[in-house]
Amino acid sequence: MGEEYKAKVFKSGNSLALRLPRTLGLSDGEEVMVVPHDDGSFSFWKQDRSRDILMGLYGSMSAGFMADGRGDISQEGRDWSDNGGATEAA
Repeated sequence: MGEEYKAKVFKSGNSLALRLPRTLGLSDGEEVMVVPHDDGSFSFWKQDRSRDILMGLYGSMSAGFMADGRGDISQEGRDWSDNGGATEAA
């Protein structure tokens, strides 16, 4: 884990704002993605790095990840021979 920083939340108009240290390398007006987690923690990154973050997740799951399916949806086999009524473009 990298260096830890302390930030302060304050009221700005009718919103809350988070004051972050300049040493994080953010610029005034720069947009960031903020993701809340179930445990009350947050992750954030520069919006222009969103693709890099997503691609970094690719391959990070264990080989057995979802080996038993999702468990929350039906896993019946599907007949892919029917094109669902779609017609080919002329």
